[in-house]
Amino acid sequence: MSAEGGDQPLAGPDLAAGIALDDVPEGGTLVGHAGGEAVVLVRRGGEVLAVGATCTHYSGPLGEGLVVDDQIRCPWHHACFDLRSGEAIGAPALNPIACYHVELRAGRVVVRGKLEPEPRTAAGVGPPSVGIIGAGAAGNAAAELLRREGYLEPITMLGFEGPVDRPNLSKDYLAGTAPEEWLPLRGADFYREHHIELVTGVRAVALDAAKKSVRLSDGSERAFGAIVLATGAEPVRLAIPGGDGPQVHYLRSLADSRAIIAAAANAKRAVVIGTSFIGLEVAASLRTRGLEVDVVGPDARPLERVLGPEVGDFVRALHEAHGVRFHLGQKPVAIDARSVTLPSGAALEADLVVAGIGVRPALALAESAGLTIDRGVVTDEYLQTSAPGIYAAGDIARWPDARSGRSIRVEHWVVAERQGQAVARNLVGRKQPFRAVPFFWSQHYDVPINYVGHAERWDRIQIAGSLAAKDCLVAYREGGRIAAVATVYRDRQSLQAEAAFERDDQPALEALLR
Repeated sequence: MSAEGGDQPLAGPDLAAGIALDDVPEGGTLVGHAGGEAVVLVRRGGEVLAVGATCTHYSGPLGEGLVVDDQIRCPWHHACFDLRSGEAIGAPALNPIACYHVELRAGRVVVRGKLEPEPRTAAGVGPPSVGIIGAGAAGNAAAELLRREGYLEPITMLGFEGPVDRPNLSKDYLAGTAPEEWLPLRGADFYREHHIELVTGVRAVALDAAKKSVRLSDGSERAFGAIVLATGAEPVRLAIPGGDGPQVHYLRSLADSRAIIAAAANAKRAVVIGTSFIGLEVAASLRTRGLEVDVVGPDARPLERVLGPEVGDFVRALHEAHGVRFHLGQKPVAIDARSVTLPSGAALEADLVVAGIGVRPALALAESAGLTIDRGVVTDEYLQTSAPGIYAAGDIARWPDARSGRSIRVEHWVVAERQGQAVARNLVGRKQPFRAVPFFWSQHYDVPINYVGHAERWDRIQIAGSLAAKDCLVAYREGGRIAAVATVYRDRQSLQAEAAFERDDQPALEALLR
């Protein structure tokens, strides 16, 4: 599943020639083609809608996705599109899909040419300007959606590097199977054409909440009508002798990924410290590059605290089948130019070390402004902080979760993007609480793991299908209720679980286990 891909291959009937209405399943989809492009039909009652069949995120097959109300959702990473406008209304997709003119004649469906997108009307409300602090997933999504919502006032986005497809930094790009030109979320021309001022190479170092102004690392100061804090998270650093050595790397930015790739070119053996998602994805990518890889971590199993023992054992076996060696239940005590030393005194040879031992939310700016902090920046259901006109989105935001009744903070790419989009809508007066179901995916060699919901703890895990066969759904229960679902190669069920969580439909979730 690469970061880019072509359109879906043409299959099914020629929809321009027409098909019988009865051939389109009620409430379902049918994939065909028209004008040399893949098209998916959706029938709802007496109405048939036609849209492009290729997701604009990673080219996923929308015909294998799920229709929810007036939306179609991609089975790969849950991007969501409006069936009537084609608009990308739910991340991770940012670009729309095409919509087609459909004629119903004498019991037949005929697809004509593409519909022209309807122009968006200018937003009638909103602050006189918006400053976005952070150019990652949340910040970029907020800036883009503000413009798509018709907001015409100045937008400034401040970030040390421009917006890139960060999930790919530890996956295909690091593995050497995706070129760097796939990584920027947008080119510089996009921001110019949409009048978004993108300021890179500087950091915001202080925030005055009353004035809504920020002081930058170059000594300048900017003031805005509203501010979106999207400062993300920072890697936890090793606190052992040699932990800051030149051969030790962390992975958060494009520059970090480039540095690891450069080091890997002259390395034979790598040690990955930490059994986090990042650490394990790095391990898989370095194995793809042909390096010998050892993984060191304090837990008994990789990913056990997030996905449980069964999935942890599955992930370990998957990596071991690809030649990764694990050293679990221990932390390294020292690093030198040629090795990583374990508590037993054993030394693991290492030309390259990558530490993935977690991240911390970047809270210094919010703390400098006196915003309410509780292991993150506390927001209301609209993602507004304790200071009016200042919002938080992404890894730093802690918001009230309507499903669990708890205040939660989630460090996932899609959540960050959807929060940025929610903030944009609220800045132009839509007053929509953030209620998106958390979703993330992780890729290990050719095996994707999708996860929907949020289970900080659980008292029982149920598995439908077989982990060993790479075909299963894993349900995480708390107090008898299903709080989260992980899937391996059951993409449609992952979408169904997301929709059920949105409705708080526990019977529908239970049905997925049968």
